[in-house]
Amino acid sequence: MLNYLWGFMLLIGIVYGALTGKLPDLTDAALDSAKEAVTLCITMLGVMSFWVGLMRIAENAGIIASATRRMKPLLKFLFPRIPAGHPSLKYISTNMIANIFGLGWAATPAGLKAMEELANLEEQRSHSRNLISASNEMCTFLIINISSLQLIPVNIIAYRSQYGSVNPAAIVGPAIVATAVSTGVAVIYCKMMEGKRRT
Repeated sequence: MLNYLWGFMLLIGIVYGALTGKLPDLTDAALDSAKEAVTLCITMLGVMSFWVGLMRIAENAGIIASATRRMKPLLKFLFPRIPAGHPSLKYISTNMIANIFGLGWAATPAGLKAMEELANLEEQRSHSRNLISASNEMCTFLIINISSLQLIPVNIIAYRSQYGSVNPAAIVGPAIVATAVSTGVAVIYCKMMEGKRRT
């Protein structure tokens, strides 16, 4: 669907540019945008490589495992039906830590592994190899992951820096407030739905 939408928008832009005599401007804008996209990708690659490397060092140094142990009460509150010591808890905590530091890209692999482990857990519970619906834990994890409390929005700071912001880190305060509210609402919603399912 998106392919058709993008194709339609490009076609409309080209036709409009041809009819109004602004086709050279359209070509210049397309080339400038392509150059800007490559520059932005290189900038983001450096930022993300740095933070993903730090996450890997933290994992190898045992910091992630220690953080997972400290997060046990929170994880037990959010996911009461996941057995203690289940592999999904490690991936969930890694994903949450990466998201808290604003490393959405670094959080993705851990998030995918967490979903895989949660699907395996649900298959074991239902004794079925054909899982057709998401479990309560999978839905809760997805909602928490999307709402994602962030202390340091690295991606936004990098974008603002790339586009010449005078103070790229000025977004930190508003981002903490906005993501704290969204995460709080997400937790309340998940707990309400969990209560409804029980009744």
